[in-house]
Amino acid sequence: MVDLTLLSAQTLVAGYASRSFSPVEVTTACLAKIERLNPVYNAFCLVDAEAALAQARSSTARWLAGTQHGPIDGVPTSIKDLIWVKGWPTLRGSKLLAGTPAADADAPSVERLRAAGAVFLGKTTTPEFGWKGIGDSPLTGITRNPWDQSKTAGGSSAGAAVAAALGMGALHVGTDGGGSIRMPAGFCGIFGIKPTFGRVPAYPASPVGLLAHIGPMTRTVDDAALMMAAMAARDSRDVYSLPDDPTSWTDVRDKGLAGLRIGFSPALGGAKVDGEIAAAVAKAAALLADLGATVEMAEPGLGDLRDAFYRLWTGGISRALQAYPPARWTECDPGLVASTKAGLGLSAFDFLAADAMRVRAGEAMAKFHEAYDLLLTPQLPITAFAAGQDVATPDQSYWIDWTPFTYPFNMTRQPAASVPIGLHSNGLPMALQLVGRLYEDRTVLRAAYAFERAQPWPLPA
Repeated sequence: MVDLTLLSAQTLVAGYASRSFSPVEVTTACLAKIERLNPVYNAFCLVDAEAALAQARSSTARWLAGTQHGPIDGVPTSIKDLIWVKGWPTLRGSKLLAGTPAADADAPSVERLRAAGAVFLGKTTTPEFGWKGIGDSPLTGITRNPWDQSKTAGGSSAGAAVAAALGMGALHVGTDGGGSIRMPAGFCGIFGIKPTFGRVPAYPASPVGLLAHIGPMTRTVDDAALMMAAMAARDSRDVYSLPDDPTSWTDVRDKGLAGLRIGFSPALGGAKVDGEIAAAVAKAAALLADLGATVEMAEPGLGDLRDAFYRLWTGGISRALQAYPPARWTECDPGLVASTKAGLGLSAFDFLAADAMRVRAGEAMAKFHEAYDLLLTPQLPITAFAAGQDVATPDQSYWIDWTPFTYPFNMTRQPAASVPIGLHSNGLPMALQLVGRLYEDRTVLRAAYAFERAQPWPLPA
């Protein structure tokens, strides 16, 4: 018997069209899986079964009448709990927001998915205010890896990655301020893309400003493209949202890699990478060359951006906690409090100097892309470490120390994707990263499509 929860969105809508099964049946199956698995993995912090089934019934009626809204109508979907959903509270993993009233409007990404007929199952877990790269919070506890419950799922879009990997819905919306889509995607073995900044509009604006992106997390590249087709549209509420682009998000699936130039940086200037991961990424680079791309060793020359990002990040994240009385900070994640204090200690000169480094990084990548369409790197230098830890090893002082490949491309605002490349000998997922020229998100999807077809990745049962 086919497990409806493990089917891609593309397969689901084909089944709806042929009347092989209905949105109600699929939604019911997803809700049953959430009820069974969520107590173990902690992917969802809010589930609204009544609303989901009502939306599924409406979608079923549209499919029967031939009036469906489009290629994700009736597909079960989750939203990270940093994003507004009308009728649901946004608690951001924080006890400080307990009792917050339900949002009275959808965020732009949610509004567009709702208009496209998506069925909203609930909201997924995040660390407090999304401040770090793993998935635990004082409010919701620890989110666990679908391949090994003793390991972290990554973060901050932790619940979304776990839900995608285990089939608790097909489509999942995450956010990424320093790797928060790509890190959990890499640790959980799914596909995730951080679009160009402003491609998917955001409202309310993130406290970390130009670092924060909204994007899809899915089991397949095609499903991510379907989500982009729904979400990527200008919105006047976001002053940084990009103009509408009528180009198809899915027609790149058959273009192949011929003519693409890929610069391969195995260490991005000196990061220490696990040997098995390094070998797997090198093998993936060779496969991309076999598929028709020109792949060459190349370094973008970004330099050391760690301290600049740290200043930008703590400066931004401190705004989230500063809105609450310091007397209540004892209820918060101690790491968030420490980050807030670090951010509040920055001078305007410190912040502007870090922002100047961000601009220089963007200039370096613009120069790199004069020669190459894509940058290929490992996505993470390690596999998932123990759940409940902020860092992988005792010598690391902050979460960015174990993820050197992700945060630079939040600083440059470029599209970047995590693409699974198989399992480590320890049984945990590994991934590569594809970084595209600013505004050329479709080129990232094009390469990811080709890789997925040539080397499909394993997913947990």
